[in-house]
Amino acid sequence: MLLRFIPTPTVSQFSVGPLTIHAYALCIISGAIAAIWVTNRRYLAFGGSEQVIGDLAVWVIPGGVIGARLYHVATSPEHFFGENGHLQNIFKIWEGGLGIWGAIAGGFAVALWKYNRELPFAVAADAVAPGLLIAQGIGRFGNWFNGELYGKPTDLPWALKLNDGLTYHPTFLYEAICNFALALLLIKLTGKYKQGSLFLLYVSGYCAYRFLIEGIRIDEAHIFMGLRINQWVSLLLGGATFTKFLRLNRAE
Repeated sequence: MLLRFIPTPTVSQFSVGPLTIHAYALCIISGAIAAIWVTNRRYLAFGGSEQVIGDLAVWVIPGGVIGARLYHVATSPEHFFGENGHLQNIFKIWEGGLGIWGAIAGGFAVALWKYNRELPFAVAADAVAPGLLIAQGIGRFGNWFNGELYGKPTDLPWALKLNDGLTYHPTFLYEAICNFALALLLIKLTGKYKQGSLFLLYVSGYCAYRFLIEGIRIDEAHIFMGLRINQWVSLLLGGATFTKFLRLNRAE
């Protein structure tokens, strides 16, 4: 009989000898591997050389992870500082808490520093955009294993059932599907716009559906003028990048 809901995994980690392997970490690593593979193929197709993406990833991935964690800590300081905070938890990234905006900023900054400019930076950014989305989509399943970042209660057939027996919107799945769909769209649009356009569409497109998904989520978040902080970031960053895309591609 088909399930009328999506079950939450009962196991989110396992041991191999003295090591504890977390499903969240495996999802992040799997996403990174997929992103490197996709990006390398695209970079070579754009005229780049072997090893460039692999060598760059050694620097960009840690930069993205650090940036993602710093963003989470900065936007949720009460979990780490003050009377009720636990400073040591900053390093427990396997428990969740990686902000995509910080990942983009951290990875972008490191790429600016380390990329050898073999191809124009805008071309390299277009090469990496679909891979980033695929990595984000795979990484979202880490939230499923952790039983976190779900949305409002619902009785829809695809609802996520938690250990409390109640069912919620599986916002991790909504975002993953949107990420994969946008990645396919960017691949389809490759070569149709000016250099740098695909990366701009990646950011602005992600911001559009992230704004909507954030409106469904019920996890703790800071609210400003009726909107969650990530909704404000989506509005500002999405609006800026889409405006840049339009200006870049307007008829001359």
